[in-house]
Amino acid sequence: MDSELELLSDKCASLGIKPTVRLLLVSLNGQTLRFFEGGRLTKTFVVSTSKRPASNVKGSLGTPQGLHTIAEKIGAGSPPGIVFKGRRSTGFHYREHHPAEGDGDFVTSRILWLRGLEPGVNAGGEVDSHGRYIYIHGTNHEAELGRPASHGCVRMGNLDIVELFEHVRTGDLVWIGS
Repeated sequence: MDSELELLSDKCASLGIKPTVRLLLVSLNGQTLRFFEGGRLTKTFVVSTSKRPASNVKGSLGTPQGLHTIAEKIGAGSPPGIVFKGRRSTGFHYREHHPAEGDGDFVTSRILWLRGLEPGVNAGGEVDSHGRYIYIHGTNHEAELGRPASHGCVRMGNLDIVELFEHVRTGDLVWIGS
């Protein structure tokens, strides 16, 4: 059994959570997201996590570690590359945005909003992943995938997040680890 799957299984057991049929395993060292369904690896995606060290603390801009769940799925039916602000579609593709409209780091295509499941680690207070707006989302910086470059979220290619979005459900578990 994969060591990350073992960690996820152990963490679920310690928290009294039943593992879901679909599981996402994000590797900070490997810059990958592996999608498992029914215990089988279905697909591996190249991602980009935080350019700063991993951290669960608010304001750190680090990708939070530990056990999470998909709390919300946002963007169904939107065209790939569409920009979201405040989790709402702007109606514009990222190529249509002028550089003066922000730092040029956009949330695109789809959003999987994560909620931490470990009190004091990634849930509650200053370490709350949901309150930090930690997402798995598309990006306009696809050339940076495969290396740490985000502000804490897990970035994916636009077509990849659209594909993944169609296969996952709210409540599915997400493990973010080394």
